[in-house]
Amino acid sequence: MNAILETHALSKTFTLHGRGGLQLPVFAGIDLRVMPGECLALTGHSGSGKSSLLRCLYGNYGASSGEVRILHQGEWLSMTTALPRDVFDVRRRTMGYVSQFLRVIPRVSTLDIVADPLRRLGVSAEDARAQAAQWLQRLNLQEPLWHLPPATFSGGEQQRVNIAHGMITNPPLLLLDEPTASLDADNRKVVVELIHAARAQGSAIVGIFHDDEVREAVATRTFDVELHRNPH
Repeated sequence: MNAILETHALSKTFTLHGRGGLQLPVFAGIDLRVMPGECLALTGHSGSGKSSLLRCLYGNYGASSGEVRILHQGEWLSMTTALPRDVFDVRRRTMGYVSQFLRVIPRVSTLDIVADPLRRLGVSAEDARAQAAQWLQRLNLQEPLWHLPPATFSGGEQQRVNIAHGMITNPPLLLLDEPTASLDADNRKVVVELIHAARAQGSAIVGIFHDDEVREAVATRTFDVELHRNPH
């Protein structure tokens, strides 16, 4: 079986231009290989670079050196050198992302926000909204909220919108940044079930799970980012 995600000697250093170009190494020399159907949990103390690594995989952060490669539509694509349009296509078709924060779009209903990734794949508005409703129902978001913009929702409600938006297309690769951080026990259990279902369908998952119980429930293996911090 082929991997869907690989990194080779991946390194990230931030340059603090406001402090005379001070170099702040985050991690270096990371080699990863993630297979369909597995869940890799990134571990390490707060500040060890877990979220920065996830953002490098997604393409929000550029790598300082090394490479991120994604198996996209049967071809390997280097996220570190890809054109912006190719990165966007990877995000549309191959890689989903659930962050801790919801990008709120004014005056757009929750139902349409969740349906949007399907619409971008050519699914009809009616079918996309029907699937979005199923996801919101599964995540216990009350129906009266579906037709409201989520700007005024609680943190836990916004997080559930985020999860539905990131997972609705069943992407081959899924990046999760603390998906259960704002959720109560019942909804954490639902998310664990959704992660298991995604794996069963063949999705590869890379995630950060600060909740030990959730991590133990979903991870097939772990990767300690801290071991690659400030190497000398």
